[in-house]
Amino acid sequence: MNFVFKSKPNVTHSSAGYLLISLLLIFCFAGQACQRKPDATAAATGRRYQVKGKVVRVDKAKHSVTLDHEEIPGYMEAMIMPYTLKDEQILSELAPGDQLQATLVVDADSSWLEDVVFTRTSPAASGANGSVATSEPKPGDAVPNFSLVNQDAKSIRMNGYRGKALLLTFIYTRCPLPEYCTLMSNNFAAIEKELQTDAALYEKTHLLSISFDPAYDTPKVLKSYGAAHTGNFNKETFKHWEFATAKPEQIKEIAQFFGLTYMQESDQIVHSLKTAIITPDGRLYKLYSGNDWKPEEVLSDLRTLLSSDAK
Repeated sequence: MNFVFKSKPNVTHSSAGYLLISLLLIFCFAGQACQRKPDATAAATGRRYQVKGKVVRVDKAKHSVTLDHEEIPGYMEAMIMPYTLKDEQILSELAPGDQLQATLVVDADSSWLEDVVFTRTSPAASGANGSVATSEPKPGDAVPNFSLVNQDAKSIRMNGYRGKALLLTFIYTRCPLPEYCTLMSNNFAAIEKELQTDAALYEKTHLLSISFDPAYDTPKVLKSYGAAHTGNFNKETFKHWEFATAKPEQIKEIAQFFGLTYMQESDQIVHSLKTAIITPDGRLYKLYSGNDWKPEEVLSDLRTLLSSDAK
């Protein structure tokens, strides 16, 4: 077994070297000059949890590592999730199949891994990148008439939104990381709020959040989750922004069309992020990958689409 871990450069110490280090330690304990001041910034930033799991995928461009990890006590059940890893050296050395331990730091609007230690049981694993090849639709491609079930347990189809610009994204309600599904829902909430200030634009648009966790995200769960994010609890809550899911095989078809990396192992899910604008005549207008897009960018694109569509 090969052990690979984050550490300081190796140093070979002679007997004299060990004596010198011992003397320095004595002086440090004897006085105040060698005391290290605590890092106030680090101590004040984020909640910390211990994570143990297997590396599923490494995305160096996005500084991300996807883990199939054990339960994180007090925070998350066992799950397959992507995590930000800022240490480029460790990121360059990681490979699918590695066993990893780290500290997960969760801030108000982001999370990342620190203090990474990993072991490699199979040298051959380092040759793989763990990515799943997916193709993306191009602007102008017709969106299939997918069938889903919304938060009211009613069947809906993509063609049912003809005549409106449809903004859709993918989530699942058990995803706790602030910069993934939670961010998508928060961004949609900001867009929904802004659209409500423009009656004409509001009337010509519709929002749809699709869960790829149908086993857990039942209509009842989606309704509760949706109500919490829309901020409304009256009968109009889901008139403009719906939450839906479908059977696993249908979710897979939808994910594949939009180029979404989506895998399910037992009750665990690994996925990428995709958000799309669909034109009133049912064609892809724009596809946003990842979580870097901003609500104001989407609102601008919606206005451009609908202004050109009206001509």
